[in-house]
This record gives sequence, structure tokens and C-alpha cells, in this order.
Amino acid sequence: MDGQGNFGNIDGDGAAAYRYTEARLTEVARLILEDVEEATVDFRPNYDGTLEEPVVLPGAFPNLLANGSSGIAVGMATSIPPHNLAELCDAALHLIKTPGASVEKLTQFVLGPDFPTGGIIIDGREQIVEAYRSGRGGFRIRARWAKEELTRGGWQIVVTEIPYMVQKSRLIERIAELLNDKKLTLLGDVRDESAEDIRVVLEPKTRNIEPELLMEQLFRSTELESRFPLNMNVLSRGKVPKVMSLKDVLREWLDHRREVLQRKSQHRLDEIARRLEILSGYLVAFLNIDAVIKIIREEDEPKPVLMHRFKINDTQAEAILNLRLRALRRLEEIQIRTEHDELTKEQGGLNALLKSDEKQWNAIADAIKALKETFSKKTPLGRRRSDFVEAPDVGESLDEALVEREPLTVICSDKGWIRALKGHVEDTSTLAYKEGDSGKFTVKCMSTDKIMLFTSSGKFFTLEASKLPGGRGAGEPVRLLADVDAADALVALFAYKPDSKLLVASTDGDGFVVTAVECLANTRKGKQVLNVKTPAEAICCVEVAAGADYVASIGDNRKLLVFKLAELPEMTRGKGVRLQKFKDGGLSDVSTFKLATGLSWLDSSGRSFSVTDLAEWIGERAQAGRLPPRGFPKSNKF
Repeated sequence: MDGQGNFGNIDGDGAAAYRYTEARLTEVARLILEDVEEATVDFRPNYDGTLEEPVVLPGAFPNLLANGSSGIAVGMATSIPPHNLAELCDAALHLIKTPGASVEKLTQFVLGPDFPTGGIIIDGREQIVEAYRSGRGGFRIRARWAKEELTRGGWQIVVTEIPYMVQKSRLIERIAELLNDKKLTLLGDVRDESAEDIRVVLEPKTRNIEPELLMEQLFRSTELESRFPLNMNVLSRGKVPKVMSLKDVLREWLDHRREVLQRKSQHRLDEIARRLEILSGYLVAFLNIDAVIKIIREEDEPKPVLMHRFKINDTQAEAILNLRLRALRRLEEIQIRTEHDELTKEQGGLNALLKSDEKQWNAIADAIKALKETFSKKTPLGRRRSDFVEAPDVGESLDEALVEREPLTVICSDKGWIRALKGHVEDTSTLAYKEGDSGKFTVKCMSTDKIMLFTSSGKFFTLEASKLPGGRGAGEPVRLLADVDAADALVALFAYKPDSKLLVASTDGDGFVVTAVECLANTRKGKQVLNVKTPAEAICCVEVAAGADYVASIGDNRKLLVFKLAELPEMTRGKGVRLQKFKDGGLSDVSTFKLATGLSWLDSSGRSFSVTDLAEWIGERAQAGRLPPRGFPKSNKF
């Protein structure tokens, strides 16, 4: 729509009442409605039955992808971002030329979404291709910004474009709130200097800060970075809801355009046939004009006489009777013959078009080329607004900028009281605990590390080492830092290593391998990884040792089993598979090791023992196992 008046703005202000605004169709709307009156689509009664409305529009413009769509239906939703029209046209033309083209090839034309508010898309090509292949995914959009130099070595950041669907006024309010709450430690001030164009000024707290670090903190904390979901859940053929890939959606549009072309051509053929029928009647009248005039003058009912005398039908006779006297000139006969010849020629062309798939696709391709020319990237409306940039990797630098990196020793008691001591404490025997409590976990880490907590419910919780209570006193209950259920026991506490893998298992003897990345929890509620059913509980979470190729498991019945690590699946969540079969009791402990090095364990005095000859205990996963070697701890723990 081309609107005149107040239609709202990017600050979230609403439009004026309709009596103060005017609107007209744009060229895009004209294309969407093009040929709607030429029987190209079916019509149906509108909601109250007073009018007829088209079931679907002819759509010479790929509106679904070009302008996007979002909505919620019963039990399903759709979310499609806007795209660049010239890119869609290139992809459609390639699909016409190569119907078997892959989504990977089409994404060489459709680079990704193109938002009207601009911004920068920071997803990698693989993520974008996968999203278009599956029809599900999302795109991360960041604001466009630039560093502006000031006098005396100062500088400020100017934001000129913000992500799509983000209200500027609400964004600035949010930044100001975080600034007042002292959660944006690198930002000094924020100002809105926008007029018609967006200009949001961000002042750093000190000039020594790197602009990239300041912006990274803002991207993490505010809507200067937002995510637009992709869920191409659409009605195939207007009837069947399904999630489609980019190729499927383009294919449906092209097939629809072909159907519109065929129906339009058939409608025109019907009109030509009717007109040729009338013109043939006119020619009969002109060739026998005196006899026609005589019949009209002398007969009471001239129509049946004309039909009988000149072998013409009702429609032709009616047309002759409706002729005006001025149309009886000689010149009019010449014009009728000319029109008859032209229509006959057009009729032949349309019949040839309907019989040839190649001619139909050529006609559709010509229309798409004209559409691309009208809205090319060189035009103000058709230019690409959103760019693609890989997000800079400043995560560690930002952590260091926000948190002073120093060694810590995290102590957690048996009853779940946690604290962080400065430095790597070697002797923890002198630490005091609350009455009836004792030490359970000791983790040496850095203040920038994440601390992973695993509980008996199979959930992982993530804690920031820098935010743990200090070492004075007994610390704080871990349940104040994360939503750990009161009935859950703490199973494991360790520093997060991005590249590590973990083996998790329950008392039932079920378990699997999971990457540490998949165990990171983004909220206080934690992340369910190992599914357990009462009375079973999660009991083991051990890091898979570097180069490990075997697993050792021991049960409460003191039976030891050694089997290949490859027999355990790598999953992201679930119950897992059976590690060891138990007649009585359940799983007590597991360990991973390299067979060439041997299986090691610690006795009650902390001394290390190792056995390399394990042939007697090696078997397959889910077997019962045998009694462990002499000297294995009575606690049944490695």
C-alpha cells in the first residue's frame, strides 16, 4: 500500500484513525491482483454472502517470500522473513531452467532474508542452507553500527539500523534500564538523536575499551541482536498444511503461475470464440445486406427467419438485429474482416501455447524477467538492505573484560552449600562446614569458567564461577543459585570444558555419552539430559578420558564389567542403553580408560592401583560381569 498520513513509526507509535489517512495500491499490489478478472482463479462467497471473493490471488509477485508472513493457527504457526525480490526471481528462473536444482544451489541466488529495516545477519552459510532445506530454523540479526571519532582521542558508537520488528523506543528504554542497574559495565551513556533516520549514540565508559567488546556486551544483553524464526509452514495447493523447503515454496509459486497462465489463455480463447462467432454473423449480414433488411422490415418475427435463411445461430441472429445503421458502411466490413483475421491468428497462438510446456515456461520466465527488471537491486525499492557478516569471536575477550581472570577453588558440601576461595587451595582439610555437614566436591578453576552441576534427577545446571559466594563462612545453598529440587542429591560438580564428552548413567545401569556443550543450561531451571524414572536416580557423571577406548562399570553387587566405549551411543538427551545387567542392586560407579594403559582406581588411603591384564573382565555391554581384582575398594568406587 502507498499511504498518505500517519501510518505509525519504528518507535511503536500506532497509525492515525482511518479518516485521517489515505491509501492506494502500489505496483506490487497491482501485480498480485493482475488478471484476477480473467477467470485465472476461483471465486467464492465472502463471509456474509453478499459479495464474491477470490479463493487465492493470481500472484504475479512472490509475496509469501518477498514480504514474508507470520501467524498462528490452531495447533500450528508460521513465520517467514522478507526476502530480496531480485534474488527470488533469479532462483525461480534457475528452477524453471533446472527443475531438479538442489536447495544448496538455490541459496546461491537467495542469499538469505532481506529485512526492510536493514541490519546485519550473522549466521554462517551452513546454518542458512540447512534452515532453507528443512524449512525450520532462524536468523540472528544485529544492528548496524559505526565508530565515530571525537576530539581529543574520544569516540562514540552510532547505531544507524536496528533489527526487524524491534521498537526503537523500547530498545533505548531497555538499554537505559540495564545501565541504571549497572549491568552494562562498559557503557557510559545512551542517546537517541534520530530524526527520520535512525541515529542512536552509545558512549563508552572509558576511551580505552575496544568498540567490538562494548557492542558484544550490548548484543548479548539487549535487542540490538534479535532472532527472527523461520517456520515455512504453509498450505500446499491451498489445502494441506506442511513445512516446506525454499525449493518447494518456489516450486508451488511457479506451478501456480503456470495454472494462472493456462486459465487466462483458456479464458481468452473462450472470448475469442464468442467474438469470432459474432463476427461470422456480421459477415453473413454484410454479404446479404439487402435480404437482411427486407426480412427485418417485412417479418413480424425476423430472428427465426434469419436463422433459417442464412443458417446462423441464435447469438449471431441477435447480434445482427442489434446492429446500428451506421455500422452498415463498407469500411465497417473491412474492419470486421481485419479483426476476424487478427483474432484467428491470436487463437492459433494461444492454442499452440496451451499445447506446449516449453512455451508456457518461456512465457512465465519472460514475466519473471520483467518483474526482476522492475524491482532490480539497482532500484531504491529493490536494493538489498541486510548484509551478511560472520560474528567476531570475542567471547573470551569479553569475559576477560567483564571479569578479572584469577584462580579459584570451588568448594561444595554434602548438603549443597557452595563457595569460591581465591587461589588454588591444595589443603582443604582445615575448611569449616556447618554442623552435621562435610565437604563433597572441590573444583580448581578460573573466575571466567562455568561450573557444571549434575543432580540425581538427571539435570545439569550451569553456574558462573565469578558469581559464586566468597570463601568466608560456609557459603550459600546451591538452591539459591539454581532451581535444584530439594529432593535431588548432588552427583557431580566440575568446570566446563567445551571440547569434552561426559558419560552419564543411572542406578538402573542405563547411560550414554553426551558432549559437554549439550549439557549447558541457559536458565536457572537447568537442562534435562538423562531421563530417569523413580525409584531410579542419576548416579554417575564422569568425563570421558582423552584417548579412552574402554568403559569399566561396577555394581552394588560388586561385579565388574569392562567393554568397548564404542558400544555406548552418543546422544543429546534420553534414557540411554544398558551398561551392565544386575540381579541385585544397581550401578555403583563407571570409569573410562585406555586399555593399553590399564584400569586404575584409588584405595581408601588415596593410593593409586592399576591393572593392565583385564581379559577376565572384558565382555560386551549389558553383561553381568565378574568380581573385581584383588585390592579393589570395598566402596565399589573407582
